[in-house]
Amino acid sequence: MHTEHDGFQRASPPGDRVEWEGLERAIAERELALLDGTAGDGDESEIGGPAGDPSGRYPRMATTATDLAPLAAPSAGLPRQRAVCGSAPAALPDVLVAGGTADGWWRDAVVYQVYLRSFADADADGVGDLAGLRARLPHLAWLGVDALWITPHYPSGGADGGYDVCDYRDVDPELGTVDDVRLLVEDAHALGLRVLLDVVPNHTSDRHPWFEAALADPSSEHARKYVFAPASPEPPNNWVSLFGGSAWSRTPDGRWYLHLFSPEQPDLDWREPSVAEDFEETLRFWLDLGVDGFRVDVAYGLFKDPELRDNPGTYSPTLFGHGDEQRHTWDQAEVHTVWRRWRALVDSYEGTGGGRRMLVGEVCLADLDRVAAYVRPDEMHQAFAFRLLKSPWDAASFAEGVCSALTAFDRVGAPVSWVLGNHDKDRQVTRFGGGAHGLSRARAAAMLVLALPGSPYLYAGEELGLPQVVVPDEAKQDPIFHRSGGLRAGRDGCRIPMPWSTGPAAGFSGERAVEPWLPQPEAWDELSVERQAQDPTSTLWLYRTALVLRRELRALGGGRASVERSGDVLAVHRGDEATGSLTCWVNMGHEAVAVPCAGDVVLASEESVTAGDGWVHLPASTAVWVSEPARA
Repeated sequence: MHTEHDGFQRASPPGDRVEWEGLERAIAERELALLDGTAGDGDESEIGGPAGDPSGRYPRMATTATDLAPLAAPSAGLPRQRAVCGSAPAALPDVLVAGGTADGWWRDAVVYQVYLRSFADADADGVGDLAGLRARLPHLAWLGVDALWITPHYPSGGADGGYDVCDYRDVDPELGTVDDVRLLVEDAHALGLRVLLDVVPNHTSDRHPWFEAALADPSSEHARKYVFAPASPEPPNNWVSLFGGSAWSRTPDGRWYLHLFSPEQPDLDWREPSVAEDFEETLRFWLDLGVDGFRVDVAYGLFKDPELRDNPGTYSPTLFGHGDEQRHTWDQAEVHTVWRRWRALVDSYEGTGGGRRMLVGEVCLADLDRVAAYVRPDEMHQAFAFRLLKSPWDAASFAEGVCSALTAFDRVGAPVSWVLGNHDKDRQVTRFGGGAHGLSRARAAAMLVLALPGSPYLYAGEELGLPQVVVPDEAKQDPIFHRSGGLRAGRDGCRIPMPWSTGPAAGFSGERAVEPWLPQPEAWDELSVERQAQDPTSTLWLYRTALVLRRELRALGGGRASVERSGDVLAVHRGDEATGSLTCWVNMGHEAVAVPCAGDVVLASEESVTAGDGWVHLPASTAVWVSEPARA
């Protein structure tokens, strides 16, 4: 429900400052005891590299309350972090059960996206890998997420960060081996984490054996697996690549082949039955290895208009998603048959703790009812809701983004999968204005999303408040930059390798002085996990505390929500008299406001939030959670 009213005051009532240190310390000790099963025995332990590894090559992270709980009064860490963020530019226009039952774990799971090449480097080659991720799993368990989604790990042509796949049932040697995937899954499950892999069914690499055979012999059976058109002076139609330029390229013999992304990513023809059969074998291969599901890349693609008719318009990256202007390239009716088959296949497997395996689709359509069609009961389990990812810092925009998604997905009985950031968009801190303002807004937005019903997806590094990085042109690797002739900056700036410590390369390669595959900016280590873990005012601790409370408070996670907006103030109400209630208030304006407080303040995005006399004083760009207990 979305209503508007005038029930908020601009005045700032007197009140006592809300103190957090004791709450965070108690939460840390309790959760860490649950993690290692010691029930708070206080023994120190380190979890990191593979068991029995005597070499110490693998990055390790301490996971004890002594190491990670805040030990002193709030420090100057947050101002220091803001100073680092302030050096980044403002956004530029673009020229195991998380509530519920194990069977439906995915309905309110918090999923952490790992951009594998940028997460952690175990073998000191400057590129993140599976062993590095495995060593850092305790960070994710400590943080409090329920699952991780790993971007493509397959052998790749290297044209689009792994999304140009050469072999769907193997691992790129630069990233590890199939056995590394198995060990990763086993370790994740032991820590109570589920694992989702990325699968890319719309296109392959131009170095895939199928495409190489199709180029060599137009009469080959493999030629039927791609979208080819006969030789002609001009491309077959007006379709354009999402990366810039025509979506058609010539083969050496004069034919045209379709690539809705880069020329190195030829589109498959899903009307050829052998394509569907092979992908189902791929799903079984990884499911048999123990993975808990798949994020499906370009799930609204696969089928194209068989007559190759011109599209009536051109897509703009500023839109919320594809619409009628691209009706012949996206969202064809036949694609739903594929997802019904995949759903049946995935549902035939039992997952960790008796839970089901799952599918989440990337469905970039402007019409949310059409997005919701992908999560009908016999299709995918989840599809991303991208409205907030493209919404400005504005209460009306956020209210519309939340309410429209809740309404559309509720019609088909599916949870909403919320996205504030990912590997394709500028970091929230920068999108929301950059500097201290951007950081405060990103923190408040995180509290809003984590208070919503459904399944939030967090992108690696947002728990550190990382800003977008300006990457020098000569270091850029994203095909969007190169295909657009430099008119679009590309996505490299949100893919900078993670800062883990104050060591060389901010600990990305452990203690080794190795140049990472994308350059890190100066003072990147100021935002590292190591620094923020010792600072109770840090963004890391804000995320961690919110995630713990999301598990603790019955009003959060599953269930429904009502949404209110009054001017620049947004409120999300959760729970009822039986479960207790929680309201998330967000001030998206430029002036402080006072909002009613009938319960206890359990979390605030900034220390400047104060409470007293039945009100919460909410400065600009801040958020607060107010909890009321269940009534007997």
